[in-house]
Amino acid sequence: MFQYIIRRLALSAPTLLGITLITFLISHALPADLVIANLGDHAAQDPQLVAAFREKWGLDRPPPTQYVIYIGHLLRGDLGTSITTEQPVRTELALSLPATVELATASMIGAIVVGGLLGVVAAVRSDTPIDLAVRAVMTTGVALPTFWFAILLLFVFYFRLGWAPPPGQLDAGLSPGPSITGMYVVDSLLERNWPVFWNALAHLVLPAIVLATIGVGFIARITRATVLDVLGRDYVRTARAKGLAEPRVIWRHAVRNALIPVITVMGLLYAQLMAGTVLTEAIFSWPGLGRYAYSSAGNLDFPAIMGVALVIGIFYVSINLLVDVLYAYINPRIRYE
Repeated sequence: MFQYIIRRLALSAPTLLGITLITFLISHALPADLVIANLGDHAAQDPQLVAAFREKWGLDRPPPTQYVIYIGHLLRGDLGTSITTEQPVRTELALSLPATVELATASMIGAIVVGGLLGVVAAVRSDTPIDLAVRAVMTTGVALPTFWFAILLLFVFYFRLGWAPPPGQLDAGLSPGPSITGMYVVDSLLERNWPVFWNALAHLVLPAIVLATIGVGFIARITRATVLDVLGRDYVRTARAKGLAEPRVIWRHAVRNALIPVITVMGLLYAQLMAGTVLTEAIFSWPGLGRYAYSSAGNLDFPAIMGVALVIGIFYVSINLLVDVLYAYINPRIRYE
């Protein structure tokens, strides 16, 4: 297993290199003018200002040279400097990433619990009204537009009912306290700062529900299909013939053997949540990776864009590796040599 993990990590290096190359090519192929986007129309008319700007950010060099220099800095752990803020990209990502991890993790936990239970119930009660109701929930969760659902929840629970706090991670004027992980809910829990904990948790609920709704549909669908298939296998019928209690048959024999495809979907969904929270973070003023990527793309901030792409690529590779390791733990028949 250890050799397999090392081999997978080694093979992931070309993948991450390809991500940086593709992102670099796309960023430099855009028709928009980087100089105008950052200096403005009036300043861009001054040749001296334009020349100084290009020299400062290395834009006066050929693109291949720019890419080689970027890779050289990357190997030293330097993700570059943001053109917009002139701050290290690594520092800005360190501030944005924990917020997205917190939101995506909370959403994923909710999607796994709700979607998994719905899928198992639908499989056990196949072709009954309960199954039809669960399948309707699956379809709704997958087809529901994220931006519309987010605005609807915000309008109903914040503007009309006043049950939810305003957008953001914390109420204005409330200090998050010492930073340990960068995730407000986790840090406040570790510090036993209960006012911050409950306030941060309240702010997390609505955006987490929006993202979890998407995952519920996918997880419930794959869970229903795989559990329904396993319930028809010979070893499940044998377990029932031995007189085992039905809950034990379902959870120990059926659900456990149906977990591998479900875990695959969970891993891909979690990585997708990390990469695709732009609209949700924008609507709920959540200062995460998605909002940072959106603002960087709008400002043609190439170092920041490439930094975001690299972080997301690393996350995808890590999640896929974790899923493969979980395969061997759940099903001992799977071995990696």
